[in-house]
Amino acid sequence: MNIKKNSSRKIIVAGSEGFLGQSISKSFEDKGNEVIKLDLKLGHDFTKENQVKSLMQSNKDAFTLITPFALNPLPGEASYDIFNMPLDLVDSYLRVNLLSLFSVCREFAAVCPKGSSIINFSSTYGVSSPKHFIYPEGFVKNIGYTMSKAGVIGMSKYLATYLAPNIRVNTVVPGGVRADFDPIFIENYSKMTPMERMMEKKEILGAIHYLASDDASYTTGSQLTVDGGWGAW
Repeated sequence: MNIKKNSSRKIIVAGSEGFLGQSISKSFEDKGNEVIKLDLKLGHDFTKENQVKSLMQSNKDAFTLITPFALNPLPGEASYDIFNMPLDLVDSYLRVNLLSLFSVCREFAAVCPKGSSIINFSSTYGVSSPKHFIYPEGFVKNIGYTMSKAGVIGMSKYLATYLAPNIRVNTVVPGGVRADFDPIFIENYSKMTPMERMMEKKEILGAIHYLASDDASYTTGSQLTVDGGWGAW
């Protein structure tokens, strides 16, 4: 394998300016890695195939791709139930969270060195349905989010088997991360986890660093769940 051992690496974070992306980027920079930050806020549109191809061609020496970008409807935002939801709205989740993700992974895999790693992000809601009763009255978590995040797991498994042994592909399955949510929602969510709280952003970083490291050299096609025990109940 052409993998660099015990040295800093060039890492691409697709979704670097998002809620998790900023913390992920900083944590790898703090360890001496060169982080290539890609994000819609920086002018990078992952729905544009030619732009994705150009971005990856410009970073052929990157050894790790981390993809925390996604459309994710949050409590307090406008929502629809499944009977009045426009199909175009569902399509937007599939287009960004799944199809664009595939494009980013494919173009990275086409040019990256042997021994590289891809780390994708699903969600507890890609493994099981949202618990609708924990949300404020009138809010419904968009079904497109669950459909697309379930697809991330399937796509990552496919890529893991297809790209092995040259490239590892794994999926992080995070639980809810504490943010500026309604206190009632935070309380309701926390009651559903054995840890009795939501996750802090820093608590997802260890899993990501492990999957990007040489310690995970035999880990591919896996889901690493960090959800405070949410899925154990």
